[in-house]
This record gives sequence, C-alpha cells and structure tokens, in this order.
Amino acid sequence: MRQNPERRTALIDAAIEVLADQGARGLTFRAVDTQAGVPIGTASNYFANRDALLTQAGQRVFQRLDPGAEVVGEALALPRTRASVERLMHEMVGRITAFRSGFLAMLELRLEATRRPELAKVLTDQIRANLQENIDFHLQSGMPGDAETVVMLYLALNWLIVERLTLPEVFGDERTKELVTAAVNQIVPPR
Repeated sequence: MRQNPERRTALIDAAIEVLADQGARGLTFRAVDTQAGVPIGTASNYFANRDALLTQAGQRVFQRLDPGAEVVGEALALPRTRASVERLMHEMVGRITAFRSGFLAMLELRLEATRRPELAKVLTDQIRANLQENIDFHLQSGMPGDAETVVMLYLALNWLIVERLTLPEVFGDERTKELVTAAVNQIVPPR
C-alpha cells in the first residue's frame, strides 16, 4: 500500500463526496479516482479493499467535523447558562450543515453498516466515543444539565440536521434556527 499521506487524505475526501453524491453503491475505486482527479487505479494502491475505504471515510468525516481548539476555547469562555448552550448548539448545527457532503456520507455509511459488521463496529465505536467526549466536555465545563441533556440534544438535533440536509424545504433557515432554540429551551434546564 502506498504511504503518501496527502494523497491518501485526498482520496478519502473524494470518497466522502462520492458517498454523498452517489451513495454507497456508487463508491468504487474508479469513482474515487475520478472525483479526486487522479489516474485510474490510484485508490486501489492506497486501500486494500472497499471496506477499508468505507471505514477510513467514516473516520475522516469525524475529523473534518471536529470544531477545533478555537471553538472549544470560545465555548470554555462562555458563561455557564442555557443561552450559552443554545449558542453552542447553533454553532454545531451550522458547522455540520456546512459540511453537507460529510453528513450525507455518514448517513450512507450508517446504512451500509447494517450490512457490514466491521463497519458497524468502527462507526459504533467512533460515534460512542464522540458522544462521550461531548458529555464529558459538557459536564466538565459546568454547563447546565447532565449527561442525559447532552444525549437528548444529540438525538433531537441530529434528526433536525437530517431534515435540513435532505429536505430543506420542510423547515427553512429561520424555522431551523427557531427549532434549535426550542430544543435547547425544552431540554436544557435553566440556570
């Protein structure tokens, strides 16, 4: 297997775009090569098989959705109030919906995981770890609410994001913002 990390990352990013555009069935090495603009056969030099490509695409989506140190630092500087949680939830929904192809690729990967136990394990471990990181951050930062608060926000806002990215006319931009605020007000206890 080839070891050029920049090329590998470009191929994985191309795989994410293919997943979002064509679905899991459209994810072939040839489609990835075409999307990445590299010679046909390149992806097969970097990934042992399609399962390896699927798994690495799933991991890459989470890397790209990471808010980064700057956003985390800003979050830690906020007052420990429901309004601060609301602000953070608006930022998160905005960040995720801005990476539309990543979220749609993740939906495709979740569906594919129902047929591929190895992929299911990777995604389960990754999502469980990501959710636990969010719970830990919330609790350690002293924001209002508990672990269940974070889980309920995760569940509610994930489906809102699905709706926003797949059927954007169900709730327009303004209604989506109102619903994020409503979810926070319903789920997060006042301080």
